[in-house]
Amino acid sequence: MGPGALSFLLLLLLLVATGDADMKGHFDPAKCRYALGMQDRTIPDGDISASSSWSDSTAARHSRLESSDGDGAWCPAGPVFPKEEEYLQVDLRRLHLVALVGTQGRHAGGLGKEFSPSYRLRYSRDGHRWMDWRDRWGQEVILGNEDPGGVVLKDLGPPMVARLVRFYPRADRVMSVCLRVELYGCLWKDGLLSYMAPVGQTMYLSEAVHLNDSTYDGHTTHTVGGLQYGGLGQLADGVVGLDDFRKSQELRVWPGYDYVGWSNHSFPSGYVEMEFEFDRLRTFHAMQVHCNNMHTLGARLPGGVECRFKRGPAMAWEGEPVRHALGGSLGDPRARTVSVPLGGRVGRFLQCRFLFAGPWLLFSEISFISDVVNDSSLALGGTFAPAPWWPPGPPPTNFSSLELEPRGQQPVAKAEGSPTAILIGCLVAIILLLLLIIALMLWRLHWRKLLSKAERRVLEEELTVHLSVPGDTILINNRPGPREPPPYQEPRPRGNPPHSAPSVPNGSALLLSNPAYRLLLATYARPPRGPGPPTPAWAKPTNTQACSGDYMEPEKPGAPLLPPPPQNSVPHYAEADIVTLQGVTGGNTYAVPALPPGAAGDGPPRVDFPRSRLRFKEKLGEGQFGECVQGTPFTGSCQDPPARCHQECQE
Repeated sequence: MGPGALSFLLLLLLLVATGDADMKGHFDPAKCRYALGMQDRTIPDGDISASSSWSDSTAARHSRLESSDGDGAWCPAGPVFPKEEEYLQVDLRRLHLVALVGTQGRHAGGLGKEFSPSYRLRYSRDGHRWMDWRDRWGQEVILGNEDPGGVVLKDLGPPMVARLVRFYPRADRVMSVCLRVELYGCLWKDGLLSYMAPVGQTMYLSEAVHLNDSTYDGHTTHTVGGLQYGGLGQLADGVVGLDDFRKSQELRVWPGYDYVGWSNHSFPSGYVEMEFEFDRLRTFHAMQVHCNNMHTLGARLPGGVECRFKRGPAMAWEGEPVRHALGGSLGDPRARTVSVPLGGRVGRFLQCRFLFAGPWLLFSEISFISDVVNDSSLALGGTFAPAPWWPPGPPPTNFSSLELEPRGQQPVAKAEGSPTAILIGCLVAIILLLLLIIALMLWRLHWRKLLSKAERRVLEEELTVHLSVPGDTILINNRPGPREPPPYQEPRPRGNPPHSAPSVPNGSALLLSNPAYRLLLATYARPPRGPGPPTPAWAKPTNTQACSGDYMEPEKPGAPLLPPPPQNSVPHYAEADIVTLQGVTGGNTYAVPALPPGAAGDGPPRVDFPRSRLRFKEKLGEGQFGECVQGTPFTGSCQDPPARCHQECQE
């Protein structure tokens, strides 16, 4: 992969990192993952209850994660199949955003074998109305444990705002189940109990873009101009939308999932009206609204916002609203959070109208900056009765531990990473992998160049090997290219004194593994025979066979058949016959240099044997050097013993 591809990946990573949705003024659910007190016993035993228990040793108070109290877990009295009516309840005493749950079976030091393979969750904000938790695709069942000892964490998407949480264990057959649990999240500081808004609509582009509030946990009327009320949904889940509302930060969802939108044509009044209910009387400082501004597709910021307040459900709205003009920007198409100042007005209910500045209004998150009112005089002289907060029973007497947030524990790592984090992690991993591959390729290329240089050095440089054997010197010149074979010349007689070998140059040892070297070594490295007295011309050989391996001199003619070669005062370096060999690495040549004057010693003088007197007797074989035959000199009669045996390669 080239530098261009790497630059593109780095640019994509930068865009992803800088293109994260604006979280200004909104809580981040990824940072709201603290243990809420089951394992560390911050939640007292009295706030843990159950529909039933098998015995006192398996009561609800023994359902704390990683606890071995009693028999090691909560176990219901009856089977959970098929009715699924048994539950374990945890009271958090205050509204919390619960983003994660953990479950565990009954281990009991290895004696327990009970666990819940799946379960459902139900929650309540007021102790009266209970809601089923569903994921973003409408599924209620959560996969649980596969063994009694392991802890299984479930990331809740969307998170739930609740004070009471119930676990309903499930099974696909009649079996005993036991459960230990923990809740993870943080205190719900917004105090928002519910909001009421018109049902989101569908925008039809090249594809249908559904802008409905799909995770709303309240009531919905399905009449024309339907209404959602009594619950919370996507406008309070902490997930803000992207600049392009057709895309989403969540995986495997439909276009427009992050936004709730309304068309101007469906509201003749020119505004969308929403109401918000809070847990108690508050002083409101600002409202943060995350809006889409992709005006090329019709989405615009609100033209303005006006809000009214009231302190009780039976009271009238205050006469003078708080107004704030926004203008509906046409310049920057990016999504953004707009802040609406509320001037420190006091109330428990808000009614806000968002004015259209274009064809569509698209919101992904609405949050409030407020403080709880503790002065009872602000509640109109005590005439205001707050909404019921605690279920029947004594209210808590000590809130000191509940007000602390966090409680000292570190946030729990997410069991299922957010899509943005997963995407960034995948891109970083891909870039690191590509860099590693490129480094390996460069490393291989570097070594390939080094090896090719070494091979060319062996093939192209003139390397000479001199082998010194008794009476012979072998010269191997490993120079590529064809050579013409020189004429054949008889080797020197045996018995001559050894010839001193020239110095071997550096690098000659590189050819010792050459097959041609071993061939020449076998040919010329025969042990020498010592010099003997001259043999008379009339002497007969001791072996009279036709052609033996012993060497005998022929009859010496009266006059030399050929004139002796001229004697030079200075011998040549490689004055020798050169025979071309076809080796592994190309053309290999060897030569037997002529001896310098006086090197013949006491042996007989060198003579050349004429080819016309050589008679072929036996063909030895045929190879890449030609035909090899064994012959005897012709003496005129077949009965005469040979004077000498020769081997000759005829091309």
